[in-house]
Amino acid sequence: MNNSEDKMAKLEELFEQYSDDEFLKFGRIENKLHRRADMHAFLLLDKLVSSDRGIVGDAEHDKIYLDVNPEDVVEIITVEQVIELIRCGVYLEDDCFCMFT
Repeated sequence: MNNSEDKMAKLEELFEQYSDDEFLKFGRIENKLHRRADMHAFLLLDKLVSSDRGIVGDAEHDKIYLDVNPEDVVEIITVEQVIELIRCGVYLEDDCFCMFT
C-alpha cells in the first residue's frame, strides 16, 4: 500500500469506528456551522475542499453522493471533523461521501 492508500484505509476505519455511536447525533456538535445537519456537513466539506460546483454529485433512490472526493480531504481532515460528518449523517461507500435523503 502506498501512503495515499494507507490514509484512505485509516479514514475508512475512522468512519467504521465511530458510526455506531455517532451516526445522526447532530445534537452532540458544539460549534455548529448551521442549524441543519445536512447544511453543516456541506459547509464543513466545502471548508475542507472548496469548490464552485454543487455539493450533490449524484442521487440514487434514497441516497445522495456528495461531490467531494475523500482522497482530497484525507490529508487534512481531523478525527473530530470525521465525527462531525458522521453526526450529520455522512457515511463512506465505494470511496464516496454519501447521505440518506
